[in-house]
Amino acid sequence: MNFLAHQFLSFEIEPIMVGNFIADTVKGKAFEHYDPEIQKGILLHRFIDTFTDSHVTTLQSRERLYAHFGKYAAVVQDVFYDHFLALNWSDYHKKDLNEFTDFIYSTLGDYRSVFNERAARTFHYMHLQDWLGNYATQEGIDRALTGLSHRARFPSNMEESLPALSEHGKAISNDFKTFFPDLIAATQSKLVEINS
Repeated sequence: MNFLAHQFLSFEIEPIMVGNFIADTVKGKAFEHYDPEIQKGILLHRFIDTFTDSHVTTLQSRERLYAHFGKYAAVVQDVFYDHFLALNWSDYHKKDLNEFTDFIYSTLGDYRSVFNERAARTFHYMHLQDWLGNYATQEGIDRALTGLSHRARFPSNMEESLPALSEHGKAISNDFKTFFPDLIAATQSKLVEINS
């Protein structure tokens, strides 16, 4: 899952939101240097990634995209899933998407002092360019994946995401709608475990 889903799955618990946001920039046991409540967000992020990477429906989505993107199919699938979350936002959250993203930017901004350099840079551009809100548009998805293609270590074809979205969008949207309730339930259970 990408930034929007990870923030959704933080359930508006501020330290969890922060840990979930910075998790990809915190390697190995370095998470132990953070406040215990932020550590929970980092661990929750790792759980979400592991659950997603092993779910049969997610693997099905990646198989649909493999011919287009090879080993980068997982990256594209993550962004496409955030796209379908944004498009179907009212099915999952009582807040309007813009209201939710404003809350995310404001809350994360209050915690910038704990961000490492990479997280601070990511947050700056995420807020400036409204990555979270832009997941709802094809233009936003195209921009996100084109940016990722420029940072990829190998040729990825991610800058050509819109034809794949057009070809497989309906099937991947259905995959997402099957998968996401499972992820919500698993994440809620993990959060109870982490807090016990």
